[in-house]
Order: sequence, then C-alpha cells, then structure tokens
Amino acid sequence: MHPLLLTVIGRLGADDFVSGEAIAHELGISRASVSGLVRRAGNFGVRVLSVPGRGYRLAQPFEPLDESRLKPVLAPVGLHVQCLPQVDSTNTRLAALAAAGAPHGTLLAAEWQTQGRGRRGRDWRGILGASLTFSLLWRFERPVSALAGLSLAVGVALVRAMRALGATGVGLKWPNDVLVGETKLAGILIELTGDMLGPAAAVIGIGINVRGGEALSERVGLPVADLEAACGRRLQRNAVLIEVARQMAEVLRLFEREGFAAFRDEWASLHLWQGQPVAVHAPDGRVILGRAAGVDAQGALLLDSGAGLMPILTGDVSLRRTR
Repeated sequence: MHPLLLTVIGRLGADDFVSGEAIAHELGISRASVSGLVRRAGNFGVRVLSVPGRGYRLAQPFEPLDESRLKPVLAPVGLHVQCLPQVDSTNTRLAALAAAGAPHGTLLAAEWQTQGRGRRGRDWRGILGASLTFSLLWRFERPVSALAGLSLAVGVALVRAMRALGATGVGLKWPNDVLVGETKLAGILIELTGDMLGPAAAVIGIGINVRGGEALSERVGLPVADLEAACGRRLQRNAVLIEVARQMAEVLRLFEREGFAAFRDEWASLHLWQGQPVAVHAPDGRVILGRAAGVDAQGALLLDSGAGLMPILTGDVSLRRTR
C-alpha cells in the first residue's frame, strides 16, 4: 500500500466532493499522483466516486483507527494499544515484539495486512476501513499444557462483545470461528510460546468483518457476514475494537484463574452446530461422520459417531455440516 493512500482516503468524505487540485496542493504532490492513488484505493476495496469538475468523494464513510482515542479507554483494563497503517501480519509483528520484551496486554491493530493469516495457513482477507484486524499479547503464569480451550474462550468473548453492540444471530463454530447462521463473521488465530512446565505467552489474532460483507464475498468467492448487518446499524470500528478488547481482557483473566472449564457451558450454548450432523475432516484425509455433542473441559469437540463420544482435538480437524 502506498504510504500516502491512507492520507488521501482520510482527506475524502462521503458527503462532499473534494477537488484533486486541493488534495495535491495540501500534500505537495501532483494531480496525476492524486488520481493514481484514488485508482489504487479500489484495489483495497475502497470505492471512490469521481465527477469531472467536482473532484472525489467516498461511496462510504471511512473511519481510521484512532490510537489517541483507544489508548485512554483501554489503558485502565491493562491494554497497551499500538495502531499501524500496514504490517505483514499483526500476529507476526506482535510475536516479534513479544520476543523483544513487549509488555503483557500489548494490542497491535493495523489498517491493512499484506500477509494476514487464518487457521491452518489460510489467508485472511479484508477491506480497507471495513475490517478490523488486531492481535493481543497475553502472558500466562500457566504452562502451555494448561491453555487447552483458549481459542474457544476467546470466541465467547467475541460473541459477548458483538451481542453488547446489538448483534443478533451470532454464534460459534468449533474451534475458532464466529458465524451468523452458516456464514463466517470473524476468526481467531492463537500462537503459543513457552515451556510445558513454565509460563507461556499467547499472541491472539482477531479478524472481524465490520461492514461490506457482500463486497468481501465477491473478493474471496465465498459467502461472508458482517457485523453491521448483524447489528442492523452503522458501527464505528474504534468502538467495536474497544468493546471486543474489553471483553477479551475480562475473559482472559478468568481463563488464567480457572481455565476453559469456566466457559464450557456458555460456549455450548453459543455453538450453532450443537447436536447437528457434522463431518470431521482429519489431517490424514479421513472423514468422520457424527453429531456435535459439545466439548470437554479441555475444549476438544465431542463427536457422537454412534459408537460413543470421540474427542477431536483443537487444530487437528476442520468442521463442516454434512449435506
């Protein structure tokens, strides 16, 4: 992403046109450069309207992440916020900061990821100004072996936040997806470091489609949900980040004390596929059919295959509804 692209987009609004000449003069660049940046905006999912003689305006309002607003609100809950215009991956960048001694509770948010990652190496894609991507560093006194079910507990935090914002029809799919019906709204990627017997650190990556689900569906070729549609109203991304981060901090503190057992019943109540026929696709190519029968105290999916309950471990399978 060109360093001036966000500046140009931030100079535009969704109500009034701004001339390319005015932007060029303000930024000290040519009108041709402004025109080129406006064209580039479309590559990131930002639609800019252009009318000869009047200039440019955004088809939808653009709200940048505002570190000065986020810091004073989230500092009292122990979070240290950093906002960057562009990174390769918030998880990758925060993991490097963690290795260099970044404090517990560091939250790194980015407007754009060039190499955003999802579960099992999949790409995570978004729309500039319409998606929310951030990672949170949480240091545990518990060893890595005691963090089973962490992604499920974080899913509970996301649904709590989304419901507090007014979302309806939002629930969870094992192990780390937030859905509306059968359509993905948000994802979680957790990467752990530490010893089996000593303290551990988790870099918890979150991707949320705040708006523009239909446009994003066209870009990725799959149905995608968005939070504004689930809430039925316009949302501010900074307000969404504040609510999600607060809920995550509360859940993570309880998880530190009690583990996933404290969230097991609530998670089951939010599992949209609870009791439904499912197909588990194992990494070795096997497909195991059964019904989703909840999770155990460590967060493993309990699959009722007709011959008893079979625990499926986090990270070893993907889950799909049978046809």
